[in-house]
Amino acid sequence: MEALLVTANVGSLFDDLEGLQTIWLQEFYEAVAKYKPHFIAVHCQEIGGKDYESGMTQVDPFVDGILSSKEMQEYNRVCVYLDQSYTAHTRFTALGSMYFLHQSIHNIYQFDFKVQEFKEVVGKVVHSTHLETNSMIEKERFPQDFWPEFKWSRKGYIRTRWRLQDQVFDLVNVHLFHDASNIVAWRCPSVFSGNRRRALGHVLSRITDSCYQKVPYLIFGDFNVRLDTQRVVETLCSPATVRTIPTSDAGDVKKVLFQEKGKDHKVLLRLESKTFDYFDQDVFREDNGKALLEFDRELATFTDDICELDIHFPPSYPYSEVNTEGTLYANTRCPAWCDRILMSPSAIELVVKGRPVYDVMGPAVCMGDHKPVYLFFHIPA
Repeated sequence: MEALLVTANVGSLFDDLEGLQTIWLQEFYEAVAKYKPHFIAVHCQEIGGKDYESGMTQVDPFVDGILSSKEMQEYNRVCVYLDQSYTAHTRFTALGSMYFLHQSIHNIYQFDFKVQEFKEVVGKVVHSTHLETNSMIEKERFPQDFWPEFKWSRKGYIRTRWRLQDQVFDLVNVHLFHDASNIVAWRCPSVFSGNRRRALGHVLSRITDSCYQKVPYLIFGDFNVRLDTQRVVETLCSPATVRTIPTSDAGDVKKVLFQEKGKDHKVLLRLESKTFDYFDQDVFREDNGKALLEFDRELATFTDDICELDIHFPPSYPYSEVNTEGTLYANTRCPAWCDRILMSPSAIELVVKGRPVYDVMGPAVCMGDHKPVYLFFHIPA
């Protein structure tokens, strides 16, 4: 049995319905046609887009279009879980988890967390209300004290459990906290990464506690993990002079310019709260950004609990949202591998035996500000 796991922050798709959705779906369908998986899991974050109150009305047509498309007609069993309840601020996560089962496979079961038994998957069902009481999933928005700087956020996780080919495993859709300011991340890199570590540790404790039998797990979503901004800037801009421009009231830093030493004082990097404008983007694309992987250290805290296949694709975020700029990064954040597929040590033992492919989807076209990341592998009988 072949499995295709995809994580995709789809926030951009609901801001540009005509352009990006069409391109995104074409790339997704091409991946399905290429790999011909029997089981597909798609974990989406930011369903409804950034302006979710208006964009949420487009989620159902988007999902219905996938279910009714000719490309997905051989997948006769579908389970979809969409958290669209944006008025419930204490519970809303904007996560969407979609699972597709090919007509050629049988005896596929999903776990009911309430009665603690597996149930055979039949039909096509979309769940978009009362997810908190849906016993086929565990959903949680992260506690507010994980992100005290903001009144509320959409970050959280959804967990499902499956039995395929007598292999039992958890699939967890997750969205962790972002970097709110490039300047703060440059000066105090532990502030935002600490929030993410706390949230990921919370997820791991939940899925490995004693409530249920411990099984292999795969966690895939938008982890928002960033490179060590301070060290990246030191490497990219050394030697350089640093010019700090304060805000109008001189109470904070508005802008930081890193300039070449010499007569022309060429600006190498312009850093603002939501601007990371480096003069040469090729450094992030050359050899798939391999030279920058040494600064990707946020997940090192969890090396005993989570594993990952080697990364051979460029940073997945933040790409330009202009349709014709599929390989260009936006000058908003330092490019990073935000979108990942992580797994327990027991899960990676299974995956590496299944000839895995770990890559980005749509590398040459615009897929929104995030490139979807996928893992394809064979599950032995």
